[in-house]
Amino acid sequence: MIKKLLVRAVAVAALLTGAMTQVHAQLRVEIAGVGAQQIPIAVAGFADEGIAPQQVSAIIKADLERSGMFKVMDAGVMSDAAQINYGEWKSRGAEALVVGSVQRLADGRFDVRYRLLDTLKSSQLSALALAAQPQFTRVTGHKIADDIYEKLVGVRGAFATRVAYVTKVGNEYRLEVADADGEGVNVALRSNEPIISPAWSPDGTRVAYVSFENKKPVVYVQNLVTRQRTVVANFKGSNSAPSWSPDGSRIAIALARNGLTQVYTVNADGSNLQRLTNTDGIDTEPQFSADGKSIYFTSDRSGGPQIYRMPASGGNAQRVTFNGSYNISPRISPDGKSLAYISRRDGRFQLYVLDLSNNQELRLSDTTKDESPSFSPNGKYIMYATESGGRRGTLAVVSVDGRIKQRVTTQAGDIREPNWGPFMN
Repeated sequence: MIKKLLVRAVAVAALLTGAMTQVHAQLRVEIAGVGAQQIPIAVAGFADEGIAPQQVSAIIKADLERSGMFKVMDAGVMSDAAQINYGEWKSRGAEALVVGSVQRLADGRFDVRYRLLDTLKSSQLSALALAAQPQFTRVTGHKIADDIYEKLVGVRGAFATRVAYVTKVGNEYRLEVADADGEGVNVALRSNEPIISPAWSPDGTRVAYVSFENKKPVVYVQNLVTRQRTVVANFKGSNSAPSWSPDGSRIAIALARNGLTQVYTVNADGSNLQRLTNTDGIDTEPQFSADGKSIYFTSDRSGGPQIYRMPASGGNAQRVTFNGSYNISPRISPDGKSLAYISRRDGRFQLYVLDLSNNQELRLSDTTKDESPSFSPNGKYIMYATESGGRRGTLAVVSVDGRIKQRVTTQAGDIREPNWGPFMN
């Protein structure tokens, strides 16, 4: 079953890459902080991996280190068929050992095999054999890292996922898609007018966004495989803030077609528009809950912007945030248990997360101009846009406990409006 999922993920990645323009301005990820308890793991160089376009073991090491959950040890070069001296690795402090090999197949693909070994129990925890085209060596490495993360941490890894964001270079705006580690950047759309609010469809093949290319905000859905675009909302006034329902059939949007901005839903093809709020205030930034039964949104109906929740079909709304006078940009964790948002306090706009079961709040960022939070699909990390070192257009990633922090920058232009994509299956 796992092998089928991996093959499908690689196939979808192939289609996406082929349909978009690849650029070479890669993102750079800087890591600060580690998890409360790091798992010591030895990762060996894979036998014959020099024949592949990229070093698979290096990709795995970088993923594990970036997570902050592992203390990675270099184990030299070993084959997956090697005789393992478990006692030696146990004495060196490694609780797990990764070994593997790479072989070129007759059809040009590379067969990558790996084993994850438990040095404490002298047993095998997992093994995979993956065959992929040369350009997908990175995806193969990420999927192996995902497997290691899941076996040792108990939560599905998100290294093989992708992120969408907007880059501004000079007067050009680009909607870009990259691997979660910032590599493999591809351009989905270029425009001389602003692009904002990208939002992934649940199956990872489409992105909804707002484009000003017609001198006004219009909501589009773009198929990343075929590049086909569909206008979802082009009404009088502002059309903004698209958010997908969990089943991908509906999109929640904010429209000002009748004056004040209110929350609506519409089918993903632009049909069947339905109004959900009808107030004297501004209701915007709708987000479906993880189960699709509710919609969280921002409203100033209490005198200042706060976050509310209402049934997905509209109706009575309940206020959710009470700490601070300015709370915006609600994002719900994949398990539906936590709410991330931006709160202004003492003049600082910072990332907070709220435990919805007990209303305990935690500030996650040390920066002061935070925007656009987005959960990783496994719910362990949040990506957001911020300003760092006096420079706008920086992305940051923080673990939901605040211990692990990453900063993502690019040498060319500013990056903003990040949205973390779903698992690719």
